[in-house]
Formats: sequence, structure tokens, C-alpha cells
Amino acid sequence: MSVKFSATKMGLAVMVAATSLPCVARAAEHVTLRNGFEMDCARREIVAGGRMRLFLMPTSAVAIAADSSYIDVASDAVVRSETIPDPVFAAEPVSKSGVKQTSKASAEPTKAEMHTMLASAGSQHNIDEDLLAAVVKAESGGKTYAVSRTGARGLMQLMPGTASAMGVDDAFRPEQNIAGGTAYLDRLLVRYHDDATLALAAYNAGPGAVDKYHGVPPYRETRAYVARVIGEFNRRKLAARAAASQVAGLR
Repeated sequence: MSVKFSATKMGLAVMVAATSLPCVARAAEHVTLRNGFEMDCARREIVAGGRMRLFLMPTSAVAIAADSSYIDVASDAVVRSETIPDPVFAAEPVSKSGVKQTSKASAEPTKAEMHTMLASAGSQHNIDEDLLAAVVKAESGGKTYAVSRTGARGLMQLMPGTASAMGVDDAFRPEQNIAGGTAYLDRLLVRYHDDATLALAAYNAGPGAVDKYHGVPPYRETRAYVARVIGEFNRRKLAARAAASQVAGLR
């Protein structure tokens, strides 16, 4: 049985392919207006009167749901835009009853605990642990209580619907989040016949977008995400190889 996405050369080749095509922005943006004013926007849309509504980037997890911070400008006011990563916020850990958890309950897992959870999930789904670690780093930076502007939660940034479909009751519990995220990634790898590039693109942009474009969507955020995950995967493999060589040299 082969281990999914374990070949370093394959990862390097995939990263080059994923970053060599032209991009079209479809994510949060840093925009510059005709008057020189600059701001970060979660999204923009045309409203009554043909004006453009710029929804400002939320500054907390609470602000995500409010969606009330915006300004209206002329439809041609934006003269330049640059796609930026979604913000990730640290949510207040609470129990199902709504009561804030204690500091002990909200503690981040240790490096050893993360290794155990990633290794266990990877073994169960035949996915390289280093790939899972790379996804965690790209998705949340290793923050257990991370919440994106779109409501994705936890270490592997599971949307509520995805979490429910993967049997995750609490996306802020590291072991559940990793188990659910790994199961979802496994499902995507099966869907795309173990093509890690497409599976990662679907993890970020959704399988609908991958199917629509018959490949990695032309979204700058998605292409950067795929390259970031693969780059981190390759870094981990090269570091492990270097460490093994050093140990062998000391014998």
C-alpha cells in the first residue's frame, strides 16, 4: 500500500506547477481608492444605485457574523486591489453550555501531543503526517481556537457543515478537528485519484471550484495556499533527511 503524498520530488514538481499560472483574485483584498485611501476588505459588492459596497475586514471573530462595517463608494473608485490571506482570530473557548472554559481546558496541545494526533490520523487514512502538519500550519498556524472570517474553525479550519459531515462534535477539540480534517482530506484525495494538488486546492476553495475549472482554480489565494502547504511539506522532509544524515554521520 502506498502512502499518499510521500514523495518529496513529487511535492516539489507539484509546487512549481501550482504557482506558474496566471491568477485571478477571489479572496479578501487590500484596495486602493482613486483618492489614495487604502483599506483591507473582506469582500465587495454592487448595491442600489450602482455604487460599490466595501465590507471592511473584521477585527475579531465576533465581527464576522455582524457584517456591519462597510463603506459605499462609486463603482469606479477602486483603482488597484491585491488579494490578501483571510484573517484568523482566536475565539474564546467555551463549553457546550456557553460557559467559558478554564485555562487548563483551553491550553494548546504540546508538540508531542500534536505529533501523536497527526500520526494517528495519518495512519488511519494512509496520509503522510508531514502533509497534515503542513495543512495545520497553513490553515491556522497551529492555533486550536482559530476562527476565519468565513467561520472555519480550529487547527484544520473546518466549516461547520464539513465538521458535521465528518462526525466532529466540537471543532475546537484538537483531536476531533484533526480527525475530521484528515478524513475530509482523505475524501478529496480519493475524489481526485490521489492528486495532492487538486485535493489541497479543493480543501481551500471547495471541490466545486476545482471541478468547475477542471484543475486548480485561478484564485490567487488558492494557488498560494497549495504552494505554501507543499513548500512546508518539502521543508519538513528535507529537514528530516538532513537530521537523519547527521545522526548517521555520528555513528
